[in-house]
Amino acid sequence: MEYIGIDIGSTAAKVWGFGDKDIHFVQPTGWSSVETARGIENHLMRQGIDVRSDDVRVVATGYGRISVDFADFVITEITCHGRGARELAGGDVGVIDVGGQDTKVILVENGMVKDFLMNDKCSAGTGKFLEVMANRLAVDMSELFEMAKEGEEISISSLCTVFAESEIISYIGEGRDREDIAAGVIDSVANKVVALTGRMDFPETVLLTGGLSNVPYFAEVLSGKLDRHVINHEKGQFAGAIGAACLAKEKKKR
Repeated sequence: MEYIGIDIGSTAAKVWGFGDKDIHFVQPTGWSSVETARGIENHLMRQGIDVRSDDVRVVATGYGRISVDFADFVITEITCHGRGARELAGGDVGVIDVGGQDTKVILVENGMVKDFLMNDKCSAGTGKFLEVMANRLAVDMSELFEMAKEGEEISISSLCTVFAESEIISYIGEGRDREDIAAGVIDSVANKVVALTGRMDFPETVLLTGGLSNVPYFAEVLSGKLDRHVINHEKGQFAGAIGAACLAKEKKKR
């Protein structure tokens, strides 16, 4: 058997599979989740995995999960991220997932999702917020974090991405250092994440998942603000897909 987890997010689609073959890859979501799902199917077929056969079990999750018409099960990203985080952490854990369009905090206890919160009303505190601010500073995301490490954060108080961008434009007009502005941007996102986690009893061990899971500096900033050890696991970006693949194995095929 092959067990495949597909996590189609607003920015990137992640695929994780295990069984006779181990496979994992990331591709841009693009404008259409349907086309993304078709591209994933074609990619897997080229790897010798026929996702429509009885020897393959597929779970889809994420923003574009309903577009995966060959999935045996469609499961919420909260459930899949919680299961994937448990797999990566080896037990109970708090989860922080800063996605492209929303930020999620999840509490996993006794192997199950006990509680969760999402910031999905505004892009402030999400990957989209960081992308907009990086563009305004004429850098890419990796350069934004590198500059932030060298700066002294300045206050970005607006809770709205549009108004926060206006604050940055004002700082640029004042001649403030880009490093200080970048540090302020990262500090602003971290503060919004911490505000979410403060509404539940987070454990000592916290796993950072999603696109920022491979940014040690962001994990370091969060660790300081939470007074918790925030882990940036090398497979953190795949947490949702890993959880989906594990659930594919644990569920009976319909």
